[in-house]
Amino acid sequence: QVQLVESGGGLVQAGESLRLSCAASGRTTPSPMTWFRQAPGKGRDFVATINWFDGSTDYADSVKGRFTISRDNAKNTVYLQMNSLKPEDTAVYYCARRAMSGRSTSVGDYLYWGQGTQVTVSS
Repeated sequence: QVQLVESGGGLVQAGESLRLSCAASGRTTPSPMTWFRQAPGKGRDFVATINWFDGSTDYADSVKGRFTISRDNAKNTVYLQMNSLKPEDTAVYYCARRAMSGRSTSVGDYLYWGQGTQVTVSS
């Protein structure tokens, strides 16, 4: 089993920044780690993903240029630096890890999920 614990959410004003963390423990594998988010009344959407081996990344168009995903292999932790936040970024943010290698932006391809952390951006 793999456990994922997110932290770093909060309430900020538009234009401000937040940094989310997701620590993995248990029987971890070097598979991609990904951030998703779910706004009230909406589905869970892909935000950013990172390849554990080479650090290559991919982002949703809505966050490109504002969000940065990174990892610390030694700490088994992935981060999401969110700058220039907008009210439409308000959501519960989840980190997820696949049980196998291969990049995916699909919710259904992820086996392990954190509990989520709330990010609220006021205008």
